[in-house]
Amino acid sequence: MTHVSIIVPVLNEEAAIQRAVSRLCRDFPDCELIIVDGGSTDATAELAALHATVITSERGRAKQMNEGARHASGDILWFVHADTDIDPDALDQIRAALADPAVVGGGLTLRFDRRTPALNYLAWTSNARARRLHHIFGDQAMFVRRTVFDELGGFPDLAIMEDLEMSRRLHRLGPLRLLPATSTASSRRLTAHGTWRMIAFMQYLKLLYFAGVDPEAIRTRYTAGPRLFPHRSRAAERTSPT
Repeated sequence: MTHVSIIVPVLNEEAAIQRAVSRLCRDFPDCELIIVDGGSTDATAELAALHATVITSERGRAKQMNEGARHASGDILWFVHADTDIDPDALDQIRAALADPAVVGGGLTLRFDRRTPALNYLAWTSNARARRLHHIFGDQAMFVRRTVFDELGGFPDLAIMEDLEMSRRLHRLGPLRLLPATSTASSRRLTAHGTWRMIAFMQYLKLLYFAGVDPEAIRTRYTAGPRLFPHRSRAAERTSPT
């Protein structure tokens, strides 16, 4: 049986980490579980260490996932976000998919922890994109054959869109599979800013990436949130009367 390493990049996930790690340990007891902390200032690392191997890394999801892979012993590397719930059927499906030597990796079917028209639409389009364009994002719990991961040199060291770029590179080497098992992602950031607004914003960021904009600039724009004119808003705040 192929050995699977689950790698979870984290940063200040104190509220979610204990539940996430406990669930992964319960549902996938024969997997190696590695938590990669990017310099949390809360109790994330201490709580995770109660259930899993914890290593530290430079901050940045690509750097953290690559560092986790460097410490992993599995034939299959499975990258899971701390704020997603993974269907227990996923492991058997991953092993079955990779029994085909041509398959290089894949992801799970995305859903959200809330059901609204906007979230349902986003999940549907994300899954359709994964099937047709082979673009798999981190909240779909990407899995990769270890030999292929090493051949590619791991995730590209990008400030953002590292998962998109990785899936594009993987697809050049072989088929990717979107499995029926679900990855249930947190909708917290989407709903905080307005889901339809965030859907449009994320499409805008992807267009910037495909247009060749520096990923660090895209990350800065993402961090600022979906404001139409962020620089103008700050200038207005500075010049507005008190």
